[in-house]
Amino acid sequence: MKKTVLFALALAASVAQAQAPEWKKLRIGVEGAYPPFSEIGPDGKLKGFEIELVLAYCAEMKAQCTLVQQEFDGLIPALQSRKVDAIFASVAITEERQKVIAFSKPYYNTPARLVAKAGAKFEPNAASLKGKKIGVQRGTTHETYATKTFTQSEIVRYGSQDQVFLDLKSGRVDATLMDSPAADFGFLKKPEGKGFAFVGPIVEDKIFGVGTGVGMRKADEATLGKKFNAAIEALQANGTFKKLADKYFDYDIAPVKK
Repeated sequence: MKKTVLFALALAASVAQAQAPEWKKLRIGVEGAYPPFSEIGPDGKLKGFEIELVLAYCAEMKAQCTLVQQEFDGLIPALQSRKVDAIFASVAITEERQKVIAFSKPYYNTPARLVAKAGAKFEPNAASLKGKKIGVQRGTTHETYATKTFTQSEIVRYGSQDQVFLDLKSGRVDATLMDSPAADFGFLKKPEGKGFAFVGPIVEDKIFGVGTGVGMRKADEATLGKKFNAAIEALQANGTFKKLADKYFDYDIAPVKK
């Protein structure tokens, strides 16, 4: 009887190993509307830090990757419905998201800030922003934080951060809460960001998670997650990550090693 059980277990392990995906071809969900991480260039092609980085990870994994553009709040549903195999779109690793999907180790980490007209005396708290309209991108940790914290404000939700910038510039919202590099390079350093600035201190809360990671289905964590983690470590070690980051940012965005 014991031999039969052992044989059955060995057979099951062999079948599982044979069925484990090799991940030679991957469909990667990206946003394409979050400069400088990802955006659509004048030629209609995807570009940006995360676009270059994910292709570098794919090369390291020797995988053929197809980038699938999707609005941010549709990325996790696309992953769950198997329209994509992984999501690579500045998705923060949070406790809430980890209940639904799995993540690689963090590949970058940056703080959240408020952006408003230069000189605005806003602080990231309910009293300071009372009666103000705060623009946020749907499905982000910034939306979650703003909804929880700015209880005396009107929270205005958008499909993309670019839409928030348009309304911020036109005065339809008073401020936006977002990732600082995306605000800095996607708005403040551009002509349309003239007259706007970071206001108040860095916003810190566990809602923002422990950094940004590659999202994947929980069932794929042991296989695909292992490949992404190895690629993340390799590109950190060989200087490729730093070279790409230095191309886009003038400060360190690498996650803190613990």
